[in-house]
Amino acid sequence: MGEIVLARIDDRLIHGQVMTAWLQFTGGNHIVIVDDATAGDEFTKSIMSMAVPNGIKLSILGIADGSALLKDIPANEKVIILAKEPQTYLQLIENGVKLDEVIIGGMGARKDRKSFYKNISATEEEKETFRKIIANGVKMKIHVIPDQGSQAIDNLL
Repeated sequence: MGEIVLARIDDRLIHGQVMTAWLQFTGGNHIVIVDDATAGDEFTKSIMSMAVPNGIKLSILGIADGSALLKDIPANEKVIILAKEPQTYLQLIENGVKLDEVIIGGMGARKDRKSFYKNISATEEEKETFRKIIANGVKMKIHVIPDQGSQAIDNLL
């Protein structure tokens, strides 16, 4: 059975930190982006596929297909899950995907978000989603890059 080596919330999905630091740190060999809008956008999917190094598998799926794939990971795969928002992870959990931990890597400022921790921002609804994820027995922490420390969010809520 394969394993999920990283589940990360990041508005940007694939970018330099993911492609260099997190891939190396986790040993991941399959990136699974779970996002309905991205899964339906062929142009964005083609751009993202160009950013992935050779030898790394990429799947860009909506929540339903992503849930199905993540519940039955092939034995040789080390999966990195990327999603833009916490609600996606709550839906994956509700669909039966087993997660030990979700990290917040990049939730940037928007007009509907307020500063949550340093350069991480969240809406009240997103904070409530964090609480629901934690209530499902999943650890949550802020961890931007592997060589920096992490911060559990329990006490920040």
